[in-house]
Amino acid sequence: MQHPTERLESMRQEALLGGGEARIEAQHGKGKLTARERIQLLLDPGTFQELGQLVTHRSTNFGLDKQRFLGDGVVTGYGKVNGRQVYVFSQDFTVLGGSLAEAHAAKICKIMDMAMENGAPVIGLNDSGGARIQEGVVSLGGYADIFHRNVKASGVVPQLSLILGPCAGGAVYSPALTDFIFMTEGTSYMFVTGPNVVKTVTHEEVTSEELGGASTHATKSGVTHFTAANEALVIEQAKRALGYLPQNCEEDPARLAYDAKDETRPNLDGLVPESAQQPYDIRDAISEIVDEGSFMEVQPDFAENMVVGFGRLAGQSVGMVANQPAFLAGVLDNNASVKAARFVRTCDAFNVPLVVLEDVPGFLPGTDQEWNGIITNGAKLLYAFSEATVPRITVITRKAYGGAYDVMNSRHIGADLVFAWPTAEIAVMGAKGAAEIIFRKEIAGAEDPGAKLAEKEAEYAELFAHPYNAASRGYVDEVILPRNTREKLIQGMAMLKNKAVKTPRKKHSNIPL
Repeated sequence: MQHPTERLESMRQEALLGGGEARIEAQHGKGKLTARERIQLLLDPGTFQELGQLVTHRSTNFGLDKQRFLGDGVVTGYGKVNGRQVYVFSQDFTVLGGSLAEAHAAKICKIMDMAMENGAPVIGLNDSGGARIQEGVVSLGGYADIFHRNVKASGVVPQLSLILGPCAGGAVYSPALTDFIFMTEGTSYMFVTGPNVVKTVTHEEVTSEELGGASTHATKSGVTHFTAANEALVIEQAKRALGYLPQNCEEDPARLAYDAKDETRPNLDGLVPESAQQPYDIRDAISEIVDEGSFMEVQPDFAENMVVGFGRLAGQSVGMVANQPAFLAGVLDNNASVKAARFVRTCDAFNVPLVVLEDVPGFLPGTDQEWNGIITNGAKLLYAFSEATVPRITVITRKAYGGAYDVMNSRHIGADLVFAWPTAEIAVMGAKGAAEIIFRKEIAGAEDPGAKLAEKEAEYAELFAHPYNAASRGYVDEVILPRNTREKLIQGMAMLKNKAVKTPRKKHSNIPL
């Protein structure tokens, strides 16, 4: 009879091997790491503590009684990322395709419960063929158990999902319920129904990559927030993103050490072109405003007329939300509104202050926008800003027209401070359009309608195409030189660090979905 210590060691070695050497080699042949290799890259050396290593599957149907895989296709436990406690699960595709079943799901649920109880982030490394068919409804129930915990943990602890292989069917909804999704280019994909089902039902010919690859979700659907060329880079992205977030909703993000110095940025003075019709890249403003090298853009290839991401101001984590004049003139449309609203709510949930750079000519007109819900989607962004209780500061760099002025974190919906550059134009609409409406009869009756329009356009611009009317009413707190923006933001955030808002008692809000 084998000695108990020897038996334990034998079982541990069996668990570490996973699906066997041949399957591990096949995994490597596809450019993919194993479940344990991924954990090693993610966590600080020597910190991983595995839980449930000897768990086995519980079904004996369809030949499963003749197989035994310790761990049941998922490695779970806890460890540290840059010294911070996290909980992690890593699905093992070499074991029954990483398919989810009763024991597999129970292991994931256990660490999610522990993360909630101990107030620490949950990081999921997803690589699964989906529900284990041999276990039937039990596997579906396992997914629902996880979904329920995703919702309970939402806004309580950060949840990050790394898609490092297939993620299909019901499996996609757990990542969709988490805060951020990361995908590997070329080896990961997400879809509710695969190419074969799509072909059968709709007769469309499409590959897995075209249907749900990293590029597709980064550019077309907006499902994924970050992509990278390989798994090591994806894991580094996740570790960096985690650095901007706190352990849980009861804490503030960690503040990095910072030595005060000259915070003026002369390069900002010439950023906005003289012509209001000429574009510029708002990322140039962001890079000058935040601490050097600290900006991490979220969803950079989706809804490019809106730029969102994390940065630091004097070491403090902040969320940046900015219209992008270099793409569609920075107009608000369906995708940009939803993208920004989701980011604003994420920052607010985890006590990350918001900085808004505004240059918006309005909402994008047209049947496509109206029929696809620009009213509801624009309201989502309006709602997100209005609901947010973190410190909020807006800087109007150029255009702030129409209802979009209200939506982009105006004083009227709760901004704590609003600054404007001298180039700011705060009005119902642009001078040309306003003149055409207000002076329509006068222009039509003029001997030279073109000259009269130009005259009236200049007249309207003189009255409204500046920030001083808004400042005179207190809607703008101060008109500042662009070079002083960073300094003003640092001072403003320091003043607001103890901000506390008492919200009305209610079960929960009802955001227009």
